[in-house]
Amino acid sequence: MLMKLLMHTCCAPCSVYCIDALRKEGIEPTVFWYNPNIHPYTEYKARRDCLKEYAKKVGAEAIFKEEYGLDEFCKNVANDIENRCVNYCYPKRLTETVRYAKEHGFDAFTTTLLVSPYQKHEELKAVCELLAKEFGIEFVYRDFRVGFREGQDKAREAGLYMQKYCGCVFSEEDRYRKQIEKDAKNVII
Repeated sequence: MLMKLLMHTCCAPCSVYCIDALRKEGIEPTVFWYNPNIHPYTEYKARRDCLKEYAKKVGAEAIFKEEYGLDEFCKNVANDIENRCVNYCYPKRLTETVRYAKEHGFDAFTTTLLVSPYQKHEELKAVCELLAKEFGIEFVYRDFRVGFREGQDKAREAGLYMQKYCGCVFSEEDRYRKQIEKDAKNVII
C-alpha cells in the first residue's frame, strides 16, 4: 500500500526537488498550501498562484487552505521578532498541516521548508517531531537541503516565480539589512 503523504509547501520552487525526491522513493506527495506568514498580499498571491500552476504541470494533487492576515501575524511575533520562525511560523503552519493530515486520512506529513538552507533546520525538525507525537501521525523526515540548488535551477528553467525572501515582512527586511546598515553609515548629519 502506498503511503498517503501530505506535504506542507511554502512555494513552488522549494517543492521542485522535494516532489522529485519523494517520487523517486515511490511516494506521491499531496501538496498543502497554508502560509499565513507571507506578506504582503501580492507576494502571498504570487507564490500561491505559481504553486497552483506548478502542481497542475507536474500532476501533483494540491490542497489550498487560504488564510492571509498581517494583523494576526504581527500580533503573534511582535514581542519576539528574532525567534518568529521557531515560536510562531513553524508551529502555526505545521500544526494546521498535521491537523489537516490527521482529519483527512493521511498516513504522514512533511514540509518543503526542509529543503532550504536558510531555515533553522534542527528547530524545524524538532517542531515536526513534536507535532507527529502529539497528533499520532508519522513525520517523514528528509534532509532535502542536498537538492536545494538542483531544485532552484529546475525552477528557474521552468520559469517559476522566484521569491527574494522567506515570506514575512521581517524576512524581507533581513534581505536588505546590509544595504540598510551601509546606507545608515553614509548619512551625513
